Parts: sequence; structure tokens; C-alpha cells
Amino acid sequence: MALDTEKIIEDLKNASILELNDLVKAIEDEFGVSAAAPVAAAGAAGGDAAAKSSYDVELTEAGQEKVKVIKVVRDITGLGLKDSKDLVDGAPKNVKEGVSEDEANDIKSKLEEVGASVTLK
Repeated sequence: MALDTEKIIEDLKNASILELNDLVKAIEDEFGVSAAAPVAAAGAAGGDAAAKSSYDVELTEAGQEKVKVIKVVRDITGLGLKDSKDLVDGAPKNVKEGVSEDEANDIKSKLEEVGASVTLK
């Protein structure tokens, strides 16, 4: 069974507001969905995305296992040994800037595993 898209659109254009309201209710009942939820979710997601689209990962303190933290910083940033050591010694400093939320949380967990204190900004 093929849908005649143009006919459906034409029928919708000619329908009254009451008929369209009944159609929406029937679709909601038939498929177990809500027409209002996607609109609210899209608005909320858009606001969050604009507010926090990227994160900075700040090493606030190296902790007791400084050598392990330096190794993790090297892996994360691709910096050399001296640059990684300088970054760790200069804490608080940003390890990475402008990363996605998932990447920021991944970096944070790797650093916290070796005893560092990390802040996401």
C-alpha cells in the first residue's frame, strides 16, 4: 500500500482545527505517543546544547601519584614528557579545552583514577 503524500497534505490543508485536533489525539492513542513531548524535549535540549556545547578540563591538583598523572596527561594531550610535567607542576591548568561532554568526562575519570583532582568548566 503506497501513501499518496500529496493527497494527505491537501486533506490536512483543508481540515478544520477541530478535525486536526481529533487526528492528533487518534494518532497519540493508536501509537502510544505524545505530540507535546518532542516539542518540549527539543526546546530543553537546544537550551542545554547552547549553554554547554564544549568543556575545558582543568587539572586542579596532581595528588600523591604525580608520575602517574604525568603519564596520563601525556596520553591525553600528546605532549612530550617535559611539557606534560610542566603542565602537571603548574596546576591548576587546563589539560584540554573545548572538548565534548563525553570526552571531558572520559579525561576526568582517567585523571581521577591516578589520584588527580579535576574540574570541568
